[in-house]
Amino acid sequence: MSPLAQTFSFPLLLALGFFFGLAFEEFHAQDQQVRPGGVRSFPLLALSGALLYRLDTTHLLPLTAGLLVLGAWLTAYYLRHIEETDPEGRPNVGLMVPICNVLAYLLGPMALSEPPWVAIGVTFVAVLPLTAREKLHGLERRLEVSEIVTAGKFLILAGLVLPFLANEPVTTLTDITPHQVWLAVVAVCSISYASYLLLRYVAPPGAGLWVAIIGGLYSSTATTIVLARRAATEPATAWQAQTGIILATTIMYVRLLVIVALFNLPLARHLAPAMLALSVFGLALGGFWYWVSATPTRSRAAVRPPTNPLELTAALIFATLFVVISLASAWVQNQFGNGGLFTLAAIVGATDIDPFVLNTAAGGVAPFSADVGVAAILIAASTNNLAKAVYAAAFAGGRLAAGPAGALAMLAFAGGIVAWWIALGG
Repeated sequence: MSPLAQTFSFPLLLALGFFFGLAFEEFHAQDQQVRPGGVRSFPLLALSGALLYRLDTTHLLPLTAGLLVLGAWLTAYYLRHIEETDPEGRPNVGLMVPICNVLAYLLGPMALSEPPWVAIGVTFVAVLPLTAREKLHGLERRLEVSEIVTAGKFLILAGLVLPFLANEPVTTLTDITPHQVWLAVVAVCSISYASYLLLRYVAPPGAGLWVAIIGGLYSSTATTIVLARRAATEPATAWQAQTGIILATTIMYVRLLVIVALFNLPLARHLAPAMLALSVFGLALGGFWYWVSATPTRSRAAVRPPTNPLELTAALIFATLFVVISLASAWVQNQFGNGGLFTLAAIVGATDIDPFVLNTAAGGVAPFSADVGVAAILIAASTNNLAKAVYAAAFAGGRLAAGPAGALAMLAFAGGIVAWWIALGG
């Protein structure tokens, strides 16, 4: 580390220690408790750790000795207060005190030995549990045990199964490997699950259109059906549901682009201009409909996803679809060329397009140019938009669905024109 960087590191560690100490004192002030540590102790602990680290940067003996002294002091503190209880009879001493003191001590050597973003990031992460205690406890009380079990099962399968799956094709019918199949399941379900948690536990009931946008990350088709039903049953919020249907599909383009980038970055680069342009077009359509249809009295309603996307049954169905579409895509491409692939894209687009898009990105189809892959994905997305327009009309009724269904049809037409232009060689 250069002398200039070291000069900057000392004010940084003092500032981070002070900031950490403020959060620590505020955390305990809410319970009217006094605990070792705070705005004076933490900066000095960070400074002590830094100076002891500087004494021996190779073997770290002084730093280790200081950590042992700090640990001994904290142990004595615990032995004295371990029997204390609060007015409700709960233990009055937790692990937050020793953890925060040790982190404050280690901020010093961290600021000197690592890039600044490491110490800043660690401090930020450490402060979050202190400042968001009530929200975290509220989330814990609302979180259902069944969802924790489901997430745990999925993490076990992803962490234990994925590393042991073969990364070589097991059949000559497709180049897709078992490892790629399960990786696709993990990638798609992880994105869907993150948006699902935001929808269910983070987004407030009055989040309005933000909920529809997050729903587009979860599943634009499922969100379209839920919003169409809401438009039919709650006319007062029909304007919001209609706009949400358009915005969910707008986010779908970004979601598909991210999924493709995870498996095939060169293809994602070719796909990005068209997908981002369609997303901007959809955003403009949604904004226009919001402007012309919003009523003066805007009631708000939350949209909840229908099911947990990490249910193992859903994951296994997705894996099966992935393999089937991979075999079908390879066979169609070999037998009928690009025209057959485009036809298949149009057919599968009316159902779940994720398996087809992932197959195209992961190389489950016979070799093709980047333009062919982009055109196939755009065709699948366009027919999926037409299917969602039909769903909107079926669940909301012709009059209420006219606006969003028309916008989805315009997006489908625009995507089809771009796919046709690219397929012809641009």
